[in-house]
Amino acid sequence: MKLQKRTFGSLLLIALLLLLAACGGAKDGGTTPDKESTGGADKVDEVTDQKITIFQSKVEISDQLEALAKEYTAETGVEVEVWGTTGDDYFQQLQIRLNSNQGPSIFSLQHVLEAEKLKSYVHDLSSEEYVGYIAPGMELKLDDKIVGVPYGVEGFGLVYNKDLVKPEDVADYASFVKTMEKFNAEGINGLGLAKDAYFLIGHISNYPFSIQPDHYAFIDKLTSGEVTMADTKEFQEFGDFMETIKNNTPSPLDVTYDKEIGDFAAGKTAMIHQGNWAYGMLSEFDFDFEVGMLPFPLLGNDKMAVGVGNNWAINGTKDEAEVKAANDFLNWMSTSEIGHRYIVEEFGFVPALTNIDAGDLDPLSQDVLDASNNGQTIPWAQNYFPANIVPNDFTPVAQEFFLSKDMTGKELIDKLDDAWKNAVK
Repeated sequence: MKLQKRTFGSLLLIALLLLLAACGGAKDGGTTPDKESTGGADKVDEVTDQKITIFQSKVEISDQLEALAKEYTAETGVEVEVWGTTGDDYFQQLQIRLNSNQGPSIFSLQHVLEAEKLKSYVHDLSSEEYVGYIAPGMELKLDDKIVGVPYGVEGFGLVYNKDLVKPEDVADYASFVKTMEKFNAEGINGLGLAKDAYFLIGHISNYPFSIQPDHYAFIDKLTSGEVTMADTKEFQEFGDFMETIKNNTPSPLDVTYDKEIGDFAAGKTAMIHQGNWAYGMLSEFDFDFEVGMLPFPLLGNDKMAVGVGNNWAINGTKDEAEVKAANDFLNWMSTSEIGHRYIVEEFGFVPALTNIDAGDLDPLSQDVLDASNNGQTIPWAQNYFPANIVPNDFTPVAQEFFLSKDMTGKELIDKLDDAWKNAVK
């Protein structure tokens, strides 16, 4: 291929433009603020002409995130634009933006299934120093690479009245049965569930999956038909637990979330299966006992079910400067005093980073934080379930179980097996 000849004047013009661009870049280059100016964070390079964009799904923190972005811009000179969602289909909107090369610098992912769908976009954060502060097991990983930094943690388990229940009362199946039968004889509801899909079966069914040595591998085998719930010991004992609950408590199909919390606050229920989010409503009642959260003791499990609702991820398809700027922002939010204040006070998260002082938390959130920071957790396996299996397939089975006086725990597990097959066919 022949090269076109260039005139001397053209070459001179190009050289002049390059010289001006170089001078302009030098003039616009900013200073680097020290640790004091960033509230204790590592240094953040100020690039006054750099811009990053953030698109995330938790609309309740949108205003607070915009305020945080303004503080970051004022401190570093980097413009941060927060995009709002236009409905409940956040992930679909995100995919459209990314596929049209109009994606954000930073976006949110709920779990590994979403990360897998966006595998070509997520940036590997494994070598970044700030990810070292993520609580054990709370990072979002894909192919052994860290691709997401958690917003915060939540946990669920046996929320209990400390005047009525001691940890040793529900340490394993045998003690659980004894305790449930005792409360039933006394006219107290030993364990309250509610009729909502996740409060009825979604959360509590997490345990036989999550205490597997590798819940991802087990779920894959279950989907392929290599294993069944009915032939797995964790599910066999889970069926026994559910039968004990049904035989010793009122039907949860008549119980709303509000009633579940209200009965617990009134002392009519000794325990409820709920998460730390329940303290928000519980605090509206005038109750005179201490509360805490215990692990669900399936096969003697002594770890809390703790998970992450959302994670910050970086768009690795952006140019090097924008990826670096996005990393700088996440580092600042994760390590600076200002970032910590927003995570705890403004966003209202239970921190998923061990370098954050959470301050005064409610007792349920404190139990979750302690378990998370100490690594005494089991995962939220339901994040890897087939889409909508809990409301569409598991819930009808659970409703049938609680409506039928004769349906056994073993039959419940058999029907959950059938429900799984129906969901993945």
